[in-house]
Amino acid sequence: MNQPVPMTPAGAQKLRDELVRLKEERPKISRAIGTAREHGDLKENAEYHAAKEQQGLVEARIKDIEDKLSRAEVIDPARLSGDKVRFGAVVLLTNLDSEEESTYQIVGADEADLKNGTISVSAPLARALIGKSTGDEVVVTLPGGTRRYEIGSIEFR
Repeated sequence: MNQPVPMTPAGAQKLRDELVRLKEERPKISRAIGTAREHGDLKENAEYHAAKEQQGLVEARIKDIEDKLSRAEVIDPARLSGDKVRFGAVVLLTNLDSEEESTYQIVGADEADLKNGTISVSAPLARALIGKSTGDEVVVTLPGGTRRYEIGSIEFR
């Protein structure tokens, strides 16, 4: 499971920032557990159980981020070029059925945000686009059905 985790410099920074924030939360959670303990019977103490659960979630996320950062393969799209779609590419697509155009950048899983036009390198659409060139037709099966796209342009920025 030691596969590299591709991410952009911005994605790596976002994870580092989240890690710092989570580590700063640790003492607050410990204090909340201590305060809740002082309220007596732990079996019936909702505050205590909520704080312990929060502690578990924070520790798990810290471990997850540290693991991803230790395996990070930071790829700066601005330093890439070429005429084939790969990680970091910004791809202009035309839906061949609706003529609707959309633009997506292929990024790491933790950075993907469809509302902001970024899709995970492991998403079905990204996997269908990887290795294709401008003018190629791409057929991809998505949860909403099969879609046909034509690649209008490929940029790295």
